[in-house]
Amino acid sequence: MSPPMIVVTGGAGFIGSNIVARLAAEGRHDVVVCDRFGTADEAKWKNIANHDVADIWSPEELFERLEQHRDQVVAVIHMGAISSTTEQDVDLIVRTNFSLSRDVWAWCTQHAKRLIYASSAATYGDGDQGFEDDDALVALAALKPLNAYGYSKRLFDEYAVRQAGRGQAPAQWAGLKFFNVYGPNEYHKGSMKSVVAQIWPKVAAGEPVQLFKSHHPDYVDGGQLRDFVHVDDVVDIIAWLLETPDVSGVFNAGSGQARSFADLARATFAAAGREPQITYIDMPEVLRERYQYFTEARMDRIRRRGYPGQSTPLETGVRRYVEYLSRHDPHR
Repeated sequence: MSPPMIVVTGGAGFIGSNIVARLAAEGRHDVVVCDRFGTADEAKWKNIANHDVADIWSPEELFERLEQHRDQVVAVIHMGAISSTTEQDVDLIVRTNFSLSRDVWAWCTQHAKRLIYASSAATYGDGDQGFEDDDALVALAALKPLNAYGYSKRLFDEYAVRQAGRGQAPAQWAGLKFFNVYGPNEYHKGSMKSVVAQIWPKVAAGEPVQLFKSHHPDYVDGGQLRDFVHVDDVVDIIAWLLETPDVSGVFNAGSGQARSFADLARATFAAAGREPQITYIDMPEVLRERYQYFTEARMDRIRRRGYPGQSTPLETGVRRYVEYLSRHDPHR
């Protein structure tokens, strides 16, 4: 008899491939990756090359394959999305981030499967209403994302909560609002890579790095604050959800502590054994009106539901990532 199967959409991407690595290491499931890989010189195929993957499906055949393996599939971890906050093709964003997610939800509901999906802290917009992961419909509708990506994620969170309220939900469902995730397997993300990954080539070469100046009177240059969370921590949340099938809802996935970009840069230099060299440049005007100066996940709700995991301190997580980069960095 074949073992139970978990399907990870976007499984060759950044967060998805780290989920695949964890599940494959456990060896309790057939792990299936559904993704596109791009060209041979892109890094996505390398993200899963060293893991025991049972099968690879293209996005176009997802539902056909799900039907073929209906009795074997126990859960879909839906990470596949347009994740660029600067993507301008709103039709593409909505098709990928809402319509596809809606269809995955419908399949999981029809067949009583479990679903964990990627939401985003981008749903909170400028943060004026705080970062409490209240998943009541009225609270979700009050959020004002700053871009189409954040809107598409809020739209699906609302859909999920509405359907669940009607009794039309998967056996378990959980949406995770990822904050500023950093860690291995993000080379393919280009300008959407974490700041650690973007500044690493300069840090490794002993050169100064550039951060944006602040254009807000309450924040010094480099003092803009973000909730930086190591990818292992968000994978821990997903692993716990898989072990806790009675927990459903929309939850934050962050560290719970805001730190500055300057802190992050200094931690990267320190992990490389170098003195920090930071210069500041003007933020492009196109970003200024849509820029978040503060994000900080409230992690109370998921902890009240029993999640026991602890967040990796920034300096520890950055040091771990820099050690990885020094071994795997294609720039060196």
